[in-house]
Amino acid sequence: MARMYSRKKGKSSSKKPLKKEAKHWQRYSAKEIERLVVKLAKEGNTASKIGLILRDSYGIPDVKEACGKKITQILEEKGMKQEIPEDLLNLMRKANSIRKHLEANHKDMTAKRGLQLTESKIRRLVKYYIKIGKLPKNWKYTPELAELVSA
Repeated sequence: MARMYSRKKGKSSSKKPLKKEAKHWQRYSAKEIERLVVKLAKEGNTASKIGLILRDSYGIPDVKEACGKKITQILEEKGMKQEIPEDLLNLMRKANSIRKHLEANHKDMTAKRGLQLTESKIRRLVKYYIKIGKLPKNWKYTPELAELVSA
């Protein structure tokens, strides 16, 4: 599939196996994995970071295969849900860093274009999250909010 704002095709990558069952060589049970997820979340890790830690340090290739639930679902059940989704939070941080760069470099038109693209991605994501109910109906993106969140 082509990229949205460039004329490039993107990269092909490997696909996950079609079988949706836990690996026979995996040492951890579903309850132990859930405890690990909660422990790592209490340490301040995001859901994606938790997945990387579980894969690299504990040898758990896929939490959903092992537990039947995603990491975010486990965190929601335990009452540790983030109020703003992680991908939206990362885009807001990126927009804030570009805005800081533009304060020092007023004539950087490439950065100005990057800020426009990033903020349009944020608006699209916000519209989607409001539609599916992850964000409240009256939630609005503002640069001041992005500055507060990324601090």
